[in-house]
Amino acid sequence: MSESSLSLFELNKKIKDTIHSSFAETYWVVAEISEVREVRNGHCYMELIEKDEKTEQIIAKSRANIWAYTYRMLKPYFVSATGQHLVSGLKVMVRVSIDFQEVYGFSLNVRDIDPTYTLGDMAQKKQAILNKLSEEGVVDMNKELAVPPVPQRIAVISSPTAAGYEDFCNQLINNSQGYKFYIKLFAATMQGERTEQSVTAALDRIYQHENFFDVVVIIRGGGSTSDLMCFDNYWIAYNIAQFPLPVFSGIGHERDETVVDRVAHTRLKTPTAVAQHIIALVADFDNRLNYYSEALLDITREKLADKKLIFERAHNRLKPLVQHALLIQKNQLNQLMRQLGNSSDRFLRERKNKLNLSTQSLQSVSNRAIRQQQYQLDQISTRLSVRLKHFFNQQQARLELMQKTNELVNPINILKKGYSITTLKGKVLKDAGQLKPGDVITTKLCNGKVDSRVE
Repeated sequence: MSESSLSLFELNKKIKDTIHSSFAETYWVVAEISEVREVRNGHCYMELIEKDEKTEQIIAKSRANIWAYTYRMLKPYFVSATGQHLVSGLKVMVRVSIDFQEVYGFSLNVRDIDPTYTLGDMAQKKQAILNKLSEEGVVDMNKELAVPPVPQRIAVISSPTAAGYEDFCNQLINNSQGYKFYIKLFAATMQGERTEQSVTAALDRIYQHENFFDVVVIIRGGGSTSDLMCFDNYWIAYNIAQFPLPVFSGIGHERDETVVDRVAHTRLKTPTAVAQHIIALVADFDNRLNYYSEALLDITREKLADKKLIFERAHNRLKPLVQHALLIQKNQLNQLMRQLGNSSDRFLRERKNKLNLSTQSLQSVSNRAIRQQQYQLDQISTRLSVRLKHFFNQQQARLELMQKTNELVNPINILKKGYSITTLKGKVLKDAGQLKPGDVITTKLCNGKVDSRVE
């Protein structure tokens, strides 16, 4: 081994001695907390970083420790002054001593903290975001939207387990006026690093159904100021500012106004206050509607009273004129009735005379026609009688002829003349060739019959 070589422990000890001798004092250091962790024994371990202002790249990093005896004093002091805890992303000014241990290496021991710097830095960051939104012309865009007169369809961005969300729903559903509301929850993370992504994703989902809703409500329960840091976020504010529906914020803090509160259409302190505001909007519309209804009824009653008065006056003016006109018309009608009566009597007399003449003429013509028809009927009767008598005589002669013919062709009369009828097996025998020896034939005579056998 070379005489000039050192062991790792020796090297680290030299570094330790050099650092302790060179940096014996304490220093105020400005840095950003990238990690923070409290342990059971009361110590707090942090990682401090510094970023390049232009590129946001980390250009320095160091471990920092706040030992329990110091942390017990610094923690409540910082929280009471700033309203928030030490969390990642927070920029702080701390007084540190420089330490180097052979095993654990380089670290900073925090001895004190300046909360005023943190407050100023937070305010500066918040103002920078607002300035950027203002330069882009969007900071007041959501405020310029008109809230529907009856906002009853509510899209809510909140944590489903938050007490504030439950308070909001109870306040709306159980309102004393009995107004009906439709509430749809779009669940989101409402604190921590995932808030930006979660809230903007919820806004995107609402945007896909914007026609179904009247307003958007962003609510959460109470908490420390540090819990609200996630709402001093540029992208959440940018999306809210340009959202096509009015956004009401009620993120549960009375003292501090976040960037989200600034760009929202209406900022209220708590979820319950948001619900009360919505109920008040509906109640205001209801009251105005009742007022206008009563006003319309009053105007209608006045118009009807005016019209009634005008009508009565016109009636009083027209009544004598109408009565006079009716009297004139009545006299004219009576005169016309008398004239019509005389004309009717004369007309009826003329018609009666014409009817008598027509009746006499019709009766004469009818008698003449009846006589002619009677004569023709007598002639037809005579001719018909002659024809029927001739027809009956003809039929009688034919009947007698048929009777004589029947008697001539009667078989009995033929048998009486000496003829006979021979049958074979019940059938008339007409040809001797039909017979064969042994056949028995029957010969029928006028009186009786004779059976014969052919030999």
